[in-house]
Amino acid sequence: MVRAGLTPERLIRAGAELADEVGFDQVTVSAVARRFDVKVASLYSHLKNSQDLKTKIALLALEELADRAAEALAGRAGKDALTAFANVYRDYAREHPGRYAAAQTRLDPQTAAASAGVRHAQMTRAILRGYRLTEPDQTHAVRMLGSVFHGYVSLEMGGGFSHSAPDTEETWARVLDALDALLRNWPAP
Repeated sequence: MVRAGLTPERLIRAGAELADEVGFDQVTVSAVARRFDVKVASLYSHLKNSQDLKTKIALLALEELADRAAEALAGRAGKDALTAFANVYRDYAREHPGRYAAAQTRLDPQTAAASAGVRHAQMTRAILRGYRLTEPDQTHAVRMLGSVFHGYVSLEMGGGFSHSAPDTEETWARVLDALDALLRNWPAP
């Protein structure tokens, strides 16, 4: 018998909230069951196991990020688009640290191909076309942007920049200026 009110969507959202509160690594089916004050067995009609739950949280996070990025990018180009896109990732990581961690989960190829991760890549490439980058430079630039955004956000959230001046907002703006300059003057192979 399926307990009234329990749906896969509610369980995944509860798991995502739990990830933001205690960390993505701490999310389990048991922990979600405790949130609903139900036995673990009652969740198995909706979820296969904790890994299935984590994969679904990752997919939710990718979808939320893609929706935010698409909204932020509408009508923007060049540095304005680059900055809006970068800020979406940074803001999302600050607001939803567990979900952001989930979005970094390695997915199997079939799941990844059907995920909103594809939209992320398409939006990044659309930004890069504004800089007149073509293949294989687009792929190099996609990897560079992802590395810089994720690296900065991870260091900042881990407290790596909290011990010295200047303010991280100033550094973030300088990083985005440098990326824009690099993309406008992308080196020839």
